[in-house]
Amino acid sequence: MAAEQGKVDPMHQFAIEPMFGSAHWEIAGYNIAFTNSALWMAIATVALWIFVAGGMKRELVPGRWQMAVESFTGFIDDLLEANVGKAGRKYVPYIFSLFMFILFANLLGLIPLPLALAGVHPFTFTSHFTVTGVLAILSFAIVLVVGFWKHKLHFFSLFVPHGTPLVMIPLIFMIELVSFMIRPFSLGLRLFVAMMAGHVLLEVLSSFVIDGLNAGATFGLIVSLPSFLLMIGICALEILVAGIQAYVFALLTSLYINDAENLH
Repeated sequence: MAAEQGKVDPMHQFAIEPMFGSAHWEIAGYNIAFTNSALWMAIATVALWIFVAGGMKRELVPGRWQMAVESFTGFIDDLLEANVGKAGRKYVPYIFSLFMFILFANLLGLIPLPLALAGVHPFTFTSHFTVTGVLAILSFAIVLVVGFWKHKLHFFSLFVPHGTPLVMIPLIFMIELVSFMIRPFSLGLRLFVAMMAGHVLLEVLSSFVIDGLNAGATFGLIVSLPSFLLMIGICALEILVAGIQAYVFALLTSLYINDAENLH
C-alpha cells in the first residue's frame, strides 16, 4: 500500500482542477468552474500586458524593458514581411500577441516552485490540446476570412496549383483541400505534444531521483545523481523548446496568412 501511495503519476500534472471552491459553479446547467488552467491563462495574459505596457514609454533613450518590447515587435514585423510581404504589417499585433502569449505560457509552466498564494503550482496550459486547438482554429479562421474577403471564390484556386493537368484537377483539388483543412489540427497538435512530452520526461526523472534517494545512499549515487543532472539539462532544453514552439506557431500562422493574402 505504501508503495502504491509513493508512486509518481507523470500525467497528474496535467489534470484540470477547479479552484477557489468553484467546483459547482453553473450557468444554465453548464459548469463554469474557475480552473488551474484558467488561472494560468489569466496570469500569462496579465504578465504579457505588464510586459507590453512597460515597454511603451517611448523614451528618447530607451531602457532595457523598452528595448526588449521593441526587439520582439521588430522580430515579428520582420517575420511577417519575409513571409507575407508589406501586406503582413497589419497582422503584427495579432502575431505578436499570439507569439508572446504562447511564449509566456510555456515559460511560466516551467517555474520550479509553487506560488506562495494558496500553494498554486505552475501549470502549462499549452500542454492541453483544447487550448492549442482553439489558438489554431482562431488563426485558421483569420486565414479563411481574409482569403474569402480579399479573393472571394477565387480563393479556391489555392487548391489547384498552377500548371495542373486538366484531368488531374479534381484529384489534386481534393488532396489540397484536405491538406488545408487539417492545418489547424496539426498546428495545435505540434505545440501540445512538444510541451506535454517535456513535462512528462521531467516528472519521470524526478521520480527516479526521489526513489533513488529513498532506496539509500548507494542507489542515490547511482540513480538519483545522474537523473538530477539530466533533469538540469532537460530543463535548459525545455526553455529552448518553449521559445522554439512559440516561434514555430507564429511562423506557420504567418505562412498560412500568406496563402490567404497572396494565393501562393
